[in-house]
Amino acid sequence: MQTVMIVGAGKGGMAIIQIIQDSPVLDVQAVIDIKDDAPGILWARERGIQTSTDWQPFLKGKIDMIIEVTGNQEVYRELRQACSRETVLIPASVAYMLIKLFKDKEKLISKIQKETYKYNLIFNSVDNGMIVINNDENIILLNNSAEKLIGISRNEALGKHISMVVPTSELPRVLRTRMVESNREVKLPNGLKIIATRIPIIDKSGLLIGGFSIFKDISEVVSMAEQITDLKEIQTKLQAIFHSSDEAISVVDEDGIGMMINPAYTRITGLTEEQVIGKPATTDIVVGESVHMKVLKTRRAVRGVPMLVGPNKREVVVNGAPVIVNGKLKGSVGIIRDVSELKSLNRELNRAKQMIRTLEAKYSFEDIIGNSEVMKIAIEQAKLAAKTPATILLRGESGTGKELFAHAIHNGSDRKFNKFIRVNCASLSESLLESELFGYVEGAFTGAKRGGKKGLFEEANNGSIFLDEIGELSLNTQVKLLRVLQENEITRVGGTEAISLNVRVIAATNVNLEKAMANGEFREDLYYRLNQMPIFIPPLRKRKEDIESLCSNLIERINGEYGRNIEGVTEGALARLLMYEWPGNIRELDNMIRRAIIFMNYNEKYIDLEYIFNLSKPTSVDTESTLDMATEGTLSQRLEEYEKSIILKTLEKNKGNKTKTAKELGLSIRNLYYKLEKYEHANNSMK
Repeated sequence: MQTVMIVGAGKGGMAIIQIIQDSPVLDVQAVIDIKDDAPGILWARERGIQTSTDWQPFLKGKIDMIIEVTGNQEVYRELRQACSRETVLIPASVAYMLIKLFKDKEKLISKIQKETYKYNLIFNSVDNGMIVINNDENIILLNNSAEKLIGISRNEALGKHISMVVPTSELPRVLRTRMVESNREVKLPNGLKIIATRIPIIDKSGLLIGGFSIFKDISEVVSMAEQITDLKEIQTKLQAIFHSSDEAISVVDEDGIGMMINPAYTRITGLTEEQVIGKPATTDIVVGESVHMKVLKTRRAVRGVPMLVGPNKREVVVNGAPVIVNGKLKGSVGIIRDVSELKSLNRELNRAKQMIRTLEAKYSFEDIIGNSEVMKIAIEQAKLAAKTPATILLRGESGTGKELFAHAIHNGSDRKFNKFIRVNCASLSESLLESELFGYVEGAFTGAKRGGKKGLFEEANNGSIFLDEIGELSLNTQVKLLRVLQENEITRVGGTEAISLNVRVIAATNVNLEKAMANGEFREDLYYRLNQMPIFIPPLRKRKEDIESLCSNLIERINGEYGRNIEGVTEGALARLLMYEWPGNIRELDNMIRRAIIFMNYNEKYIDLEYIFNLSKPTSVDTESTLDMATEGTLSQRLEEYEKSIILKTLEKNKGNKTKTAKELGLSIRNLYYKLEKYEHANNSMK
């Protein structure tokens, strides 16, 4: 151990101290400085090292090395004269050089550490396993991925022969051959298969210094190959779908240049690939704006754009959507539908709907036409009722659409996948209605089927049954219906066994049930069972704002039945319809439109006022004299008076024959009775 005395404890002396303080061969014995609070003096005192302002006393002892860092030549000369030959004196210039070399060494070490950190980070971040061996075939480097694949830690593997860690490795061979071996399959001791590439490490002078192997789990490669195969299969399927689709498809790139079309596109537009591919997106358009360009501009889907395309000016509707890959717009896809085909299909669909007659409900709430407030209230009540198991009573005049509501309620309930049975209680006699509703056992009456028969309530089990004109039931049948509602069970005609049921009852009537109860014609207990959820459907005169949309819907349906193409009603005709009070409600409106369409010429598209007037004009009645009878009151009152006089005169002409009168006036017998009852009630009120 060499003893050292440092003369000068300022910045230079402190720098020298930092260099030699951790040296295993140098031992600082004394620190000298004329300033008692110099940094080096304070450092030495903290560590119990001798300090002084005079260096001379220390020369008497054994000092192997004196480092003079005062920078004072006089001090250096005095030290040189005073120290013995065995003592090494290092001047300030040499000391400062040592300080500079030390700092450069620190910078170099720091730089090397940073570079080493970067290399290690890269080396250990890659997914591929990496092993490096030296010329002795011992492992000198191993990255994290190699640890995971081999199943041996770095500490266990480093320094060992490669064959001890990977017995099947052929990396030593590249040390002998100096040849690169690519994509060689190797089976590891843990059973894992890898693909390895082996590379000899040769320096610039051609000296072999080791070997390097990079390897990857073969299962990932196999997975990638399978993905490529799957992508090719998907591509083949997509191409098959693209070319077999009946809907025309066109694809453009991000610049709006045509890329692909399918055969259906050529069939609809009349344009070939040569006329479209490589051309602007507007090439096929005769009238209208390009959907592709709008999609590319907004990066959003565009739907239902009408236009004329191709040399034949085919009327089409176009939907477009952007093609976005990894957040980048790559093009646009357009789906073109021939409107003429859609119209034809729509007519066929509507015709099929009209022809279908099954036990299932045919209509939903979407089929109910009405935007008036009173109608919205009725629809909302019906939607609410549909979600409950409660018995529903639909009330309203004849022809207001009670059955339509019943269908919609069933389809809006959780029973929609079960049967919906419709029964008109006024269309059958009491005995027949009872056997139809509740069924009968074998031998219940003459002509009964062998084995008996299920009733409509049993047929509707777990579903819904619609009892129209419930007010027409006899008191005897009302008792049996009450038991169904109370006990959820029925007994077949002639039988004794009770059959449990789960049926939702929807009833409808145009009768004043409260009045019927007062007259003893309807049971009070049944009324309260039925009236759990009453829904009042407004007459047409209370929602005249719906007449226009009702006309459009009826015309569309009648067009399908009659093979016509009527598009609507004129403003004048609509005004006349709005003036009328419609005692027959929607059924009467339907009748009027049918009669108008029958009388219209085939080249006419709109129902005009003349057809409304002609259909309304009565026969065999003196219109002028009738009008003279009603010259006071509101328009509605005058029209009612006018209608009353027509009916009464026609009835008088037919000598009281109501059936003949109803037929002549184009009314149902029920509607005629309704009107006569209404006018009689009005007369009684006036008395």
